[in-house]
Amino acid sequence: MNTMNYINVSSVKPYHGLINKIQPNNINHRANKNYLSSIKLMQTGAQNYEGVRIGPPPDLPSLLLHNRIVYLGMPLVPAVTELIVAEFLYLQYENSEKPVFMYLNSTGTSNPDGSSAGFETEAFAIADTMNYIKPPVHTICVGQAFGTCAMLLSSGEPGQRAALPNATIMIHQPTSRARGQASDIAIKAREVLYNRKQCFEILAETSGQSLEKVMKDASRTKYLSPLEAVEYGIIDKILDTQKKSDGKPSFLLI
Repeated sequence: MNTMNYINVSSVKPYHGLINKIQPNNINHRANKNYLSSIKLMQTGAQNYEGVRIGPPPDLPSLLLHNRIVYLGMPLVPAVTELIVAEFLYLQYENSEKPVFMYLNSTGTSNPDGSSAGFETEAFAIADTMNYIKPPVHTICVGQAFGTCAMLLSSGEPGQRAALPNATIMIHQPTSRARGQASDIAIKAREVLYNRKQCFEILAETSGQSLEKVMKDASRTKYLSPLEAVEYGIIDKILDTQKKSDGKPSFLLI
């Protein structure tokens, strides 16, 4: 029995005009531009009427991703880590040369009240992916970067790690939420100490501080202003404003 699937020719008719534009004999700069615009509109579900974009707006994460922006605005739980890592891998596949802009406003693996939200391995997965992919990752702190999020902020491309003027950076020790038998608690305690050492080693390497100093400073909660974070080596600069910039997001140039 023939199981081949056939294409309904009538369903292809609306795309005849688009297909004709990309025939070898008709390729030119204007046709290529129109073709790319049509593809962008098809991806977002929008239409173009007399040069004006109409239709439902794309969802915000898609717009940000389209402009190579990754936003971390929650504590690091598995679902958040999965999304961030997937976005990095997709952006490398899309273009391995253009930089990725990562905006951070997170309490890391802790909740705002200080309780544990996730495991430090969530932050390690993101940090390793940042180093693994080819595009440089520019990190910008907006609001707060606490604990393991400060480590991610410091893990950005050297010279391209920044914070806004009123951001707050904080380093501290990871917390344990181990329960159960004494032997289980002991195993978990060893894992917490190992993750603590790994986190501080990454922070020491990216900031230029000694491991002993980082461990001493993080033995108690230590808050840093953007200026202090620059002096510490966690970031390289403080961003003031982009109001003088005339650039527009590419999704508005369709």
